[in-house]
Amino acid sequence: MTRILSVAVLVSGEGTTLDAFAEAIHGGHLPARVAVVIADRPHAPAIERARRRGLPTAVLPFRGVAEEAWSRSASDLLRERGTELVLLAGFLSILPGAFLTEWEGRIINVHPSLLPRHGGRGMFGRHVHAAVLASGDRETGASVHLVTRDVDQGPVLWQERLSVAADDTPETLRERLRPAEDRAIGEVVRRFADGTLPLPFRPGAAGRTPAGAGAER
Repeated sequence: MTRILSVAVLVSGEGTTLDAFAEAIHGGHLPARVAVVIADRPHAPAIERARRRGLPTAVLPFRGVAEEAWSRSASDLLRERGTELVLLAGFLSILPGAFLTEWEGRIINVHPSLLPRHGGRGMFGRHVHAAVLASGDRETGASVHLVTRDVDQGPVLWQERLSVAADDTPETLRERLRPAEDRAIGEVVRRFADGTLPLPFRPGAAGRTPAGAGAER
């Protein structure tokens, strides 16, 4: 039975992914609610987008804060808000080990490539799209994966594919890929909400990881 999933969204930048996620919920297309939006940067545009939508927000800066203290503050807030799933939507900080342990199997990230290609530390935003073009890849995509201690190496839960055009630039690729990222997030959230994917997710516990790549749109 599908239920309304309580999702915390962690952000650092513009907030376009957060905006699309919140809009899908508002339009009745996703069985979820935004429990809280947490930014690691006080002036992130994403937090302003969240406030304009009337979403509960918090700013928990990483800089100058001990990892254990940040983990404790974030976890306390997530539990207080009834969080079941944590979505990293353009969140650029590396999560502390204590936080990953506390929320193991409940944190997902959307990455703008077909992992395991073009993932890892330093691979975010324009850097990823530039790497795709430099490598001569004929297709790219969006991957939603479980977050683990190894950056971008957790089990892939869903992928959406997109052909690379001959005249693509990192900027055009980024814009064309955004709808695929939103679809991938939506697919995974629906699967958690209807029980197709268990929460917490344990690799191998429910058989083969459902990395069934979505068809190109």
